[in-house]
Amino acid sequence: MAQFQTRPYGATAGLGIDAGLRAHMNSVYTTMSVGMLVTAGVSWAVGTSPALLMSFINPVTHHLNILGWIITFLPLVMVMVFSAALPRLSVGAAQLFFYVYAAAMGLSLSFIFAIYTGASIFTTFLATAASFAGLSLYGYTTKRNLSGMGSFLMMGLVGIFVAMIVNIFLASSALQFAISVIGVLIFAGLTVYDTQAIKGEYVANARAGNEEWMAKSAIMGALRLYLDFINMFTFLLQFMGDRR
Repeated sequence: MAQFQTRPYGATAGLGIDAGLRAHMNSVYTTMSVGMLVTAGVSWAVGTSPALLMSFINPVTHHLNILGWIITFLPLVMVMVFSAALPRLSVGAAQLFFYVYAAAMGLSLSFIFAIYTGASIFTTFLATAASFAGLSLYGYTTKRNLSGMGSFLMMGLVGIFVAMIVNIFLASSALQFAISVIGVLIFAGLTVYDTQAIKGEYVANARAGNEEWMAKSAIMGALRLYLDFINMFTFLLQFMGDRR
């Protein structure tokens, strides 16, 4: 029987991983894209309806009411719950949770339609999509090991978070502009880093035969890239968007 084996086992396994990796990344990008469509649809439907938007705003102070604050912070709470609950969720439940989360993010982003023109939102979205595609492609194809970027990017995220809190009290337009620019650069870097990390994690777990992990990993990978895209878009919008 050995005479019919035309490839060494390692080569055959490698081909299997390559085919599985392509299918895995297609699943990641497809899940992420559906999530983006859900977010865009909910955001547009709510953001272009004055009656719906006013349900989140105090008519006297014109600031967010309790419901408005809830939908603002709901995505943050949901992503923490999702990350903690993922090991116990079935694949179907995890996917449903992701799409519900995407809808909650759409609610949270609906306020941009009251601040920026629709044309500038659309233009910024296209610019983000083009940038994301190029960055993610680089992360997937580069042979350079980008693992060292992780700690640097995490420190940058903490720095931005602190700066945003400080600027709530300072209300400095110059600081806000700097935060927006740095935020775009950090999430551009995270797009490259996360894409390579998703690829590397798949290869490692495929070789180990970790079927349970692989069943849910595409959803978690989609969430990581989805968050990179959303954050890059919101930071770009802050200095590319035309205010009403």
